[in-house]
Amino acid sequence: MEFYEVIETRRSVRKYKNTQIPDDVLNRVLNAARIAPSGSNRQPWRFIVIRDEERKKKMAQLCHHQLIIAQAPVLIVGCGKNIHYNRGEWMGDYSVIVDVAIAFDHLTLAARAEGLGTCWIGSFDNEGIKKYLEIPDDVNVVALTPLGYPENESVFSPVVDRLPLEQIIYYEKWENK
Repeated sequence: MEFYEVIETRRSVRKYKNTQIPDDVLNRVLNAARIAPSGSNRQPWRFIVIRDEERKKKMAQLCHHQLIIAQAPVLIVGCGKNIHYNRGEWMGDYSVIVDVAIAFDHLTLAARAEGLGTCWIGSFDNEGIKKYLEIPDDVNVVALTPLGYPENESVFSPVVDRLPLEQIIYYEKWENK
């Protein structure tokens, strides 16, 4: 699939087929996250892949009862290890979130290229998930996504509800428009 088609048709998928993802496909998607860039090449990301049905159901509860998490064949939990390296003044410890988000975005785009759907989940009980998945104290959950083949592939239609470039791009300085 051509790159711009991937980014133009990547959508949040909320209904999945009960079709398992072949290991080679899953590994390509995970590898896309692995090779993402990070500040000072810190690579603070870690990913937990969950396939167990009961574990996914519990995770759905810890994500404020977002049941789509349990419907997909795979759930991926994107975590960030805070290594307390301030490379950008006010960014400080927040840079780990940016780094993990870049890797997670690589993952979601690779999934789309493979015909898989994702849905970026940002509403969750971090401490509850950390306890349930035995995540160390210096690591936090940044995002989760169900991963699977969409129930209906028409969900991958091109985007239509985005602001036009002239409303979001400024040249040389901020402009009040």
